[in-house]
Amino acid sequence: MTPRTPHTPAAFAAADLGATSGRVLVGRVGRDRLDLTETHRFDNTPVQLPDGLHWNALGLYQGVLDGFREAAARWDLASVGIDSWAVDYGLLDADGALLGNPFHYRDPRGAAAVQAVWSRLPARELYRITGLQHLPFNTIFQLAAERHLDRARTLLLLPDLITHWLTGTVGAEVTNASTTGLYDARTGAWSAPVLAALNLDPALLPALRRPGDHAGAVLSHVAAATGLRPDTPVVAVASHDTASAVAAVPAGTEDFAYISCGTWSLVGLELDAPVLTDASRAANFTNELGIDGTVRYLRNVMGLWLLSESQRTWRARGEGHHLPELLERAAAARPFTALVDPGAPEFLAPGDLPARLAEHCARTGQHLPEDQGAVVRCILESLALAHRHTLFQAVQLTGHSIRAVHLVGGGSRNALLCRLTADATGLPVIAGPAEATAIGNILVQARTHGLVEDRGAMRRLVARTRRLRRYEPAGDIRAWDAAAARVGLA
Repeated sequence: MTPRTPHTPAAFAAADLGATSGRVLVGRVGRDRLDLTETHRFDNTPVQLPDGLHWNALGLYQGVLDGFREAAARWDLASVGIDSWAVDYGLLDADGALLGNPFHYRDPRGAAAVQAVWSRLPARELYRITGLQHLPFNTIFQLAAERHLDRARTLLLLPDLITHWLTGTVGAEVTNASTTGLYDARTGAWSAPVLAALNLDPALLPALRRPGDHAGAVLSHVAAATGLRPDTPVVAVASHDTASAVAAVPAGTEDFAYISCGTWSLVGLELDAPVLTDASRAANFTNELGIDGTVRYLRNVMGLWLLSESQRTWRARGEGHHLPELLERAAAARPFTALVDPGAPEFLAPGDLPARLAEHCARTGQHLPEDQGAVVRCILESLALAHRHTLFQAVQLTGHSIRAVHLVGGGSRNALLCRLTADATGLPVIAGPAEATAIGNILVQARTHGLVEDRGAMRRLVARTRRLRRYEPAGDIRAWDAAAARVGLA
């Protein structure tokens, strides 16, 4: 790759694959310039087969090719990069052929294998090696239930699989590898004890790549299908989407927390080293890698899915209102009338969420939300309490001080949630950018090409070029203390 100067803007394409849709965006980066254009969006619909729930990996790959073709028709792309969700993988046989479509993390096979894994490697010891929060769909549990291992020669996580089809090369980008349960958080390598406990051949796992590494150039037939130059590089970005989002947090100092808020809220800190204590395991915090060897110390918190699921219910009844109107009603509603723990199991399944909220309030002796505005107020105040609880726990477990909270992702557009989070935490909340994942993907590419110097320069560029909004805490912190105690989030 030819180094560029900050005075020469360049265009980069990011393929950002999500659990319900994928998209390709182009970022044009230069000195004090960061422009973002979405060129293609496509559905990501799982497929139920007789043996379980799968991703349509070929459909995802075609969507990426279509997006690159549309991008290449408008810009001379300096490189491309792929990010996606974590844990899911494809297996290749000795000839490099895919052994069936990858399983979906919501398929129950992983959960059924948890006890078998723990019988070989107890949960406490596993956490001391990997630092991962327990999730039944983690790669380690999926592999324990895998039926194709006898024919498999290579395991590739989803972004690495797409990269392989684009370039013909194999590798394991480390931010995503760190989510598998197979990566040793202490040594920075695949874990020999974990692989031995699962009877996994170490040769199954490719060499690790770091964000910014050159994964390869696009193959000739890819160039012909997309219009990309035959030598277009594919850069190994921070391929776990949250790692890309955190890379784009526009923080000017190190004493910050982040909330990557969408369907889920990923709430945490950026650290220099993992926290592998029993207290951290008991609190179910995870240690995943970010760019430059940083650790994303975080916990998954239920996010705006509660609101979107309520809206879906209201629309089905013919009672739907646009989100701005709902938020206006919620802002005018009485505070702390009804509160819940957003992570309670009763709220996790799809269905009539407003009815379940009402049932919870009746069972716990709270006033029932009287209208849609009160329901939205309940949801957003409860999410703010969950944000507060997780941040306060992270600070307690790490000794890391924070002076501001950066809220990125789609939730940054929800002004009421941002304000309530500021009030609940007693900390300023800086909202934006909403497109943090794609921006992080693009800026890692730009840094590889010499357009941005380092992680700090990446974040300063985001701060200078994106529209951010600051929310100062204005509520009564004692009222939030009392509210947190009501729902067990003190």
